Amino acid sequence: MASLTSRLEHSVKPDALRSYLAEFISTFFFVLAAVGASMASRKMVPDATTDPSTLVAIAIANAFALSVAVYISANISGGHVNPAVTFGMAVGGHISVPMAIFYWISQLLASVMACLLLKVSTVSQHVPTHGIPQEMTGFGASLLEGVMTFALVYTVYAAGDPRRGPFGAIGPLAIGFIAGANVLASWPFTGGSMNPACSFGSALVGGSFKNQAVYWVGPLVGAALAGILYDNVVFPVQAPGLADRVGV
Repeated sequence: MASLTSRLEHSVKPDALRSYLAEFISTFFFVLAAVGASMASRKMVPDATTDPSTLVAIAIANAFALSVAVYISANISGGHVNPAVTFGMAVGGHISVPMAIFYWISQLLASVMACLLLKVSTVSQHVPTHGIPQEMTGFGASLLEGVMTFALVYTVYAAGDPRRGPFGAIGPLAIGFIAGANVLASWPFTGGSMNPACSFGSALVGGSFKNQAVYWVGPLVGAALAGILYDNVVFPVQAPGLADRVGV
């Protein structure tokens, strides 16, 4: 009980409040660019869903926006910008559950605000929502989103690991690159979300929650597996040095 109380107290300290604000700002910037790029492509190209150049543009926008969003908040909040990343960090014990909940609130609110701004500023242009084609099943879409989010969160763990050196500019770039690559690979199938906040915000403002579970179940499971695998199998905290393992 004392531990829970101390965690709750820690979650409302000034440093924690700054972290929530940083997550709000960075998530807002990311969703504004990611969803805005999709809206811009539909405005410029009548049949954007079948134009390969649209896919490339959206993937680049996601990669650039996520790299910047992570970079500007990494030293304050860890640069999660994604409820799935926060969940993976909570599973790995890198953030307390109360703080993770406040992170989620900040991220979801930022996504909704960004989508609302896009809708209002573009004179009520339709805000696109993530969806899956008719030939795909919810299980298949969840599996794809889960694997992609696994790759994203695994990269976040590796990029932010202090044992690899300081978290410089290359870390956010690596995170952005894997996100952009995943969008290229999955946009025609699931929209390449990997981010429950982005999917939720666009669904709420766009007015359609169809298949919304796909963008929560898959990413959260994938994120949890990434955190467990990285911290406990691939690069455990108490891992001996290579020289010790080979007997040199």
